[in-house]
Amino acid sequence: MKKLNGVRLSHDKWTKDCETACFPLPKQVILPMSQSMGAPCNCLVKAGDTVTVGQKIGETDAFMSVPIHSSVSGTVSSVVDYLLAGGSSCKAAVIDTDGEQTPDPAIVPPTVTDKASFIAAVKESGVAGLGGAGFPTHVKLSFDPSKTPIDTLVINAAECEPFITSDFRQMMEAPDDVIGGVQAVMKYLDIPTCKICIENNKPEAIALLKEKTADMKSVEIVTLPSSYPQGAEKVIIFSATGRIVAEGELPANQGVMVMNVSTAAFINRYLETGMPLTSRRITLDGDAIVKNKGNYFVPIGTRVSEILAYGGAENPQKVLYGGPMMGFPLYDTDQPILKTTNAILAFNDVKEPKTTACIRCGSCISVCPLNLMPVSIESAYKAKDVEALKRLKVTLCMNCGCCSYICPAHRPLAEINQLAKGLIPRPAPKK
Repeated sequence: MKKLNGVRLSHDKWTKDCETACFPLPKQVILPMSQSMGAPCNCLVKAGDTVTVGQKIGETDAFMSVPIHSSVSGTVSSVVDYLLAGGSSCKAAVIDTDGEQTPDPAIVPPTVTDKASFIAAVKESGVAGLGGAGFPTHVKLSFDPSKTPIDTLVINAAECEPFITSDFRQMMEAPDDVIGGVQAVMKYLDIPTCKICIENNKPEAIALLKEKTADMKSVEIVTLPSSYPQGAEKVIIFSATGRIVAEGELPANQGVMVMNVSTAAFINRYLETGMPLTSRRITLDGDAIVKNKGNYFVPIGTRVSEILAYGGAENPQKVLYGGPMMGFPLYDTDQPILKTTNAILAFNDVKEPKTTACIRCGSCISVCPLNLMPVSIESAYKAKDVEALKRLKVTLCMNCGCCSYICPAHRPLAEINQLAKGLIPRPAPKK
């Protein structure tokens, strides 16, 4: 097995044996009209409107976007301007739940007969990358085989971040959904082979998926070394296929499509039921969670503060959307669960390290999965030397955080890499 650089982390998968439970229905949800990469949706409802579960409440004509559906039945109390955790703003529908969870009567399984109808169905489902990236799934599926033929579907089931076990529970609890989603993507997109990639710290999932695919010659279960960031797109492509996605390339340029395992499973459920993405499985963990750690199906739009209260976390020092390496710290716990939220982690034992001078040890270089030179990028960024940043290929950085993690001087190298990328002029759009 080919291997890239990275770091070894404590797995801390304390909730891996916690079967997914349904989170108590909140009294109110907040549904921002922007929950994926791309354009925000226009809100289709107004205060006083009655809504049902799965009803479309947000939509746009933009290709790079996904519709928003109500996760509850109830009444729209208001439509507000909303500031998201990442700093952008959009409209949001605030819905008071009625406790009934009445499904939209118009929901039926989609009719899918070919690639075009399959992609249209996936768009209507509202799904974006459930691993956390949030790239609209229908956009990923809309490749032109005459320009970028895809021969390998890579299912990302690495789940390499500590604490998070939501993908693992998906595989253990509903493996047939995973297989069904894989088969649908392969069938309608005419992709001949699939590699389901799982880290070796999940032997139960490896064994179960091997059993489920024993008679499927076109599907291979690939056991990956447990190292971080094994689940990063470029890394998992290299680990699974030996192919390198170069600077400026997309996976499709190397004949590969990568899809998160929970995304594939959701596609199968949608094809069977027609129920769009209204809830998702998350992991609740961290040292500030003193009760009810585990995995939960949570209605999208549920406030994080309600989830923390359920976990017994009182004024935690730090709360994250996602994992401790690439997760997003929340400034406001009234932020809602989004389509891209795979975990809520809350911590009290957080020590802010003291940053000292760089000792030129090269540790950051030795662990970078893409062989970048963070120490040199930092110097070029401070000098605002754009040409040097280009030569150092800073735009390749995927912000995995390995450099910051390993640095003995505790320098914020990953953050500096992100700021440095902002200095590189974006190429003009192709006409």
